[in-house]
Amino acid sequence: MADDEDEGGFGGLYEEGHWTWDESVEALVFISDLPPKPVEAIQILTKAPTGTVEFRDDVDLIEQIRFRRRYQRKLKPGQADVITVQDVKDIALFTAPVGIMSPMLINMLHLPTTERFIRALILYSEYYLQVADEMTLRIIELETKVRTPDCEILEKEYRDNLSDLRLLVAKEYSTMLIGGSDTRKFHHMGPQKKRRSLSDKDVRLFETLLRMCVQIVWLALGRKSFNQIELEMNRIFKSEIFNAVEHTLRTDYIAKMAKEERAVLLGHCVRQDKKLNTRSPLMNEVFCHREIDYRLLGLGVIKCPQMTPRLHYMLQAVAGPEDKLKELGVVVGILGMPRSAFDTMLRPLPTVSEGGKSRASMSSTSYSSKSAGSMRKSQLVVQKLYPDVVLPRKEKREFYFPSAFPDEPEDIRRCSEMQRRRWQNRLMKLLHLQTTVR
Repeated sequence: MADDEDEGGFGGLYEEGHWTWDESVEALVFISDLPPKPVEAIQILTKAPTGTVEFRDDVDLIEQIRFRRRYQRKLKPGQADVITVQDVKDIALFTAPVGIMSPMLINMLHLPTTERFIRALILYSEYYLQVADEMTLRIIELETKVRTPDCEILEKEYRDNLSDLRLLVAKEYSTMLIGGSDTRKFHHMGPQKKRRSLSDKDVRLFETLLRMCVQIVWLALGRKSFNQIELEMNRIFKSEIFNAVEHTLRTDYIAKMAKEERAVLLGHCVRQDKKLNTRSPLMNEVFCHREIDYRLLGLGVIKCPQMTPRLHYMLQAVAGPEDKLKELGVVVGILGMPRSAFDTMLRPLPTVSEGGKSRASMSSTSYSSKSAGSMRKSQLVVQKLYPDVVLPRKEKREFYFPSAFPDEPEDIRRCSEMQRRRWQNRLMKLLHLQTTVR
């Protein structure tokens, strides 16, 4: 591939070349004596990607060495060596097809708002898969058991939890749509919203961002249930009518759900409008007529007084430091887990467990959304890669709005400027190669 050639051509590591001292870096550098290899032309798309966008998932050992040396996040003194959302973004950026990359996309991925958005998506998708499996088991059990009033109570709790987690995603997504906070310069009408709308550019940016987020969420959840993640993320952003992934796969999974599953997984904020008036489920959650704790809409941005355990859990999940997640019992996929338990591409290393089977083999499952049977299959595992999400319950007392809303800002956690520059430099090299070849 083109980026392979750009990054040194590791034919046999240090064969067919010589070493010399580089005064600029004050270190020995290896110079190859081989003639440069031909480079493939790189096509940079000018329109939003359509069809299947394939990320590489077969990175060989030489490429992993290159990634670890040049692009992997380096630890600062005293910093805990745990997986962060930046690590997952780095893997997605390294394996992404060059055709969907752009400097604007890289910049947007390294904004605090986007990072909270990604972490909220990971938390929501993780809990969605968890509840979907639980509901599948419950529907199967209905063949031999009778529903009781307790079933309604439990399923209402699942439904409300999913609605609140969708709201966490929606609040960040709404900020991005209106060009608020640090996303101002990415708005399609300019930072001051005074110029002509660049709608094509906006479509390309958000389509590629959505596809990138699907990959990031899939990686953060241990590379499982890709089709389910992609289907659900496209549904909540585009609605059932405009879910392009469903139109391609033709799973008809929503129609095949039992009414109890549909009530829990889709929630009661679904609006059946005509096509032109259709709003995404995320926007429906924002404007839904249900009891919503207003503090949810400011998590990670505004300091809220009297935080409940439930709100504190969600705050740490979307905006807290990753090295504190395990200590606080907050589960956001593989975030916060030690990097030493994973390889360079964030695949779990096989560790021998009781019974002689490796953890990787015990936790591996096959899940395809292309058939109704596989949609019904429960992902039963002996030992999971990470524990289930257990959200604290809502307080039973009624909550009233205060006389004045809080306006003290939170301490915003900044993204890695070093990593942003590394990926920008890599893309610029690839673009330069394209113009050179042409």
